Amino acid sequence: MESTLNTTARIGSWSSVISPRLQMCESFKWKLPTATRRVVVTVADRQNSNFRWRKVTTSRANVAAEAARVPTSVPVRVARELAQAGYKYLDVRTPDEFSIGHPSSAINVPYMYRVGSGMVKNPSFLRQVSSHFRKHDEIIIGCESGERSLMASTELLTAGFTGVTDIAGGYVAWTENELPLEE
Repeated sequence: MESTLNTTARIGSWSSVISPRLQMCESFKWKLPTATRRVVVTVADRQNSNFRWRKVTTSRANVAAEAARVPTSVPVRVARELAQAGYKYLDVRTPDEFSIGHPSSAINVPYMYRVGSGMVKNPSFLRQVSSHFRKHDEIIIGCESGERSLMASTELLTAGFTGVTDIAGGYVAWTENELPLEE
């Protein structure tokens, strides 16, 4: 049986369209109706900010697996409470940004480096993170404004890290909320 999907949802690094019959449970994992064996999903492939739409037929398990790789994002005040409760703070800003100021006990592993007027992804990001954290550690991830941390969180979830939480708003929101910093 095939199901055509029609409600927008963000899954991983692509967007898809999911039907109202698709229900989201409290743990943010997607569940498909048990009667659905195959699903037709419309996805957008991103290539240099150009979108190309295509239909993909996939199984419930594949959609659920992609949904499991969507990181949970929390506001900075919740992130601070998580840090106080024992979560480890991974700061993915550049070393220069990190040296200006950072939350207490944050570990800096840059997701991207500045090169000229742009940025390039850190090719050893996963290896460096793995040297500081285990796959099941509870980690909150922050950057300057929330974009790099979301990308880093998604990559870590895809690599098998399970306790990953993104900080919405990043360092900017942290300082705006006057939360404690180390310099």
